[in-house]
Amino acid sequence: MSDRNGRAAAPEWEVFALRYARHEGRTSDENYLGEDPHDGMEMPLDFYTWLLRCGERTILVDTGFTAEMAVRRKRRYLHSPLDLLGTLGVDAGSVEDVVITHMHYDHAGNIAAFPNATLHLQEAEMAYCTGRCMCHAVLRKPFEASDVAQTIERLYAGRVSFVDGDKEIAPGVSVHLLGGHTAGLQVVRVRTGRGWVVLASDAAHYWDNLRSRRPFPIVYDVARMLDAHQRIEHLADGPDHIIPGHDPAVLARFPAWPGETDIAELHRPPVAPRAAPRSADTEPQGSDSVSVVN
Repeated sequence: MSDRNGRAAAPEWEVFALRYARHEGRTSDENYLGEDPHDGMEMPLDFYTWLLRCGERTILVDTGFTAEMAVRRKRRYLHSPLDLLGTLGVDAGSVEDVVITHMHYDHAGNIAAFPNATLHLQEAEMAYCTGRCMCHAVLRKPFEASDVAQTIERLYAGRVSFVDGDKEIAPGVSVHLLGGHTAGLQVVRVRTGRGWVVLASDAAHYWDNLRSRRPFPIVYDVARMLDAHQRIEHLADGPDHIIPGHDPAVLARFPAWPGETDIAELHRPPVAPRAAPRSADTEPQGSDSVSVVN
């Protein structure tokens, strides 16, 4: 198959959102920098990893965190990300490529579970989480030293591929340096049967962060984060092709994997309108919690 310029078209990938944990009891004033546009309403936050699949090839985007970390960070743990991958027929040992969007604990916490994978990480992110910015408690709080150490061990084993800017990881899959939330945050652009989808990760926690142009309050560079919102919109084929990093409405918006309400098929057309922020106040359905921390 070729495009209109006669070049071979990129393959089409399946894209899955895998919800593995939840932060309940959050209110909207915790999710916006500056003035809260929603008067302190309940607004929980979900945690995802993402799987890309094309034929026999798989690429994992972020690795999540463990049940032990859920207890430490007071998060509700719904599943191990490894179990959700197993539901899709993917064994962690078979994964050869893992994109780490950034090094916060909820995105880079299970690296050791993927021993055969090469990590694709922005060079700026590694410099950030090992440099002088980590002298400040407020900046290092979302990081775990053990995750950073595991990444360094993987580097010395020849299993880290550093990116400086934008790069194609595979035909139809590219990463793009945006920064803002962290110094080296990258988003993932994927060609699917419905067009180019952007996994925004923490460049936009919720759809409403994009709509309102109000960033999430954990931020390294506010101006870059606002610029990132515009870049995401340019990279995606439309608003429905932008997938926020923590919005519970993702699972209501897209078709579920058969028999599994915590896996959404992002390569398929949406089944519901993009939800207003208040719809984030929903209880997980069909999930057996591994641990609940109040």
